[in-house]
Amino acid sequence: MKVSPKVLAIIPARGGSKGIKGKNIVDINGKPLIAWTIEAALKSEYISRTVVSSDSDKILSVAKTLGSETLKRPSNLSQDNSLSIDVVLHAIKKISGYDFIILLQPTSPLRDSTDIDLAFSMMFKQNSKSCTSVCVAEKSPYWMYKINKENNQLTNIMGSDNKYLRRQDTPDVYLLNGAIYISEVDLLKKTKKLVSNETIGYIMDSKKSIDIDNVNDLNKFTTLV
Repeated sequence: MKVSPKVLAIIPARGGSKGIKGKNIVDINGKPLIAWTIEAALKSEYISRTVVSSDSDKILSVAKTLGSETLKRPSNLSQDNSLSIDVVLHAIKKISGYDFIILLQPTSPLRDSTDIDLAFSMMFKQNSKSCTSVCVAEKSPYWMYKINKENNQLTNIMGSDNKYLRRQDTPDVYLLNGAIYISEVDLLKKTKKLVSNETIGYIMDSKKSIDIDNVNDLNKFTTLV
């Protein structure tokens, strides 16, 4: 009998936010922003356990009422320059016994349980160890240039042999949209990277790839829900 892998979902939600005060628990149509991500994790067929990691007692309290487990993390992992990978490594050090982790940022509220399960399904089908969500980039790097500040000479960042003369001929390129990061725990401990050479991409619709960073993003989200 095949044993299903144990998956730990980590939802990072620090208390400090410069763009929007109390962003992770700001009220959106009657529920806190973080609720969308917690609900998606709890509905997933693959996730075994959902934990919110935060330095804020208020956020942890809200998370508990929404059905998530919680993990208090130290203040040095909750600064503006703190890295997500360090938050994840802290969590898996405190909570052991899992085969895979999935990092789900609250600022990607339109990513739902279907996206999570499709990403896992694709990863397991391809026997991959890591998967992250992406969306098609609106601007193509094939039409981007560097400029020499001494003589204003333009240089195409894709190199001098760039053959694409029309925008409609350029191939699609993809951006990390920040919604889903999945990794085998052993790989994560080895590479200390959420995205490595073994990572495959799960393509999400650009409309679902909203990343709430400021008030404009928040206002846009409120018109979609």
